[in-house]
Amino acid sequence: MYPNDGYRELGRQECLRLLATAPIGRIVHTRQALPAVLPVNFGLDDDGAVLLRTSAASELARAVDGAVVAFEVDAVDADTYAGWSVVVTGRAEIVTDPAEAARLERTGPRSWAPSPEEVFVRIEPELVTGRELVGGRTMYGLHRSG
Repeated sequence: MYPNDGYRELGRQECLRLLATAPIGRIVHTRQALPAVLPVNFGLDDDGAVLLRTSAASELARAVDGAVVAFEVDAVDADTYAGWSVVVTGRAEIVTDPAEAARLERTGPRSWAPSPEEVFVRIEPELVTGRELVGGRTMYGLHRSG
């Protein structure tokens, strides 16, 4: 069941289901030719796209519009050495269609740091991967449980 030394690969639908359970993720993008990682709250659209809401004037909005980005979410139980991680890779676009923006205004994520002018960023899930780590560890003399 766990052929890869304590973890198993997750399928796309299971990854999307797990994404929907987490309130915070990390967007990975390029800033001045270097990787940058920012924690953000997010939502999922009906088609599995990751939705962010941010200030229209933010560095994030400028940096990711039209760029390929990665978005990562995880959950870890340090006591049992168990958890999961999901990564969505795809093109990020600022939503410019007025009807779509109005729909997301009603159904999309709420900003935890509201600003006067906000935009929605949609990340199309071109590649969705995930892993689940089972409880227990075999390293450093710790035994594997369950």
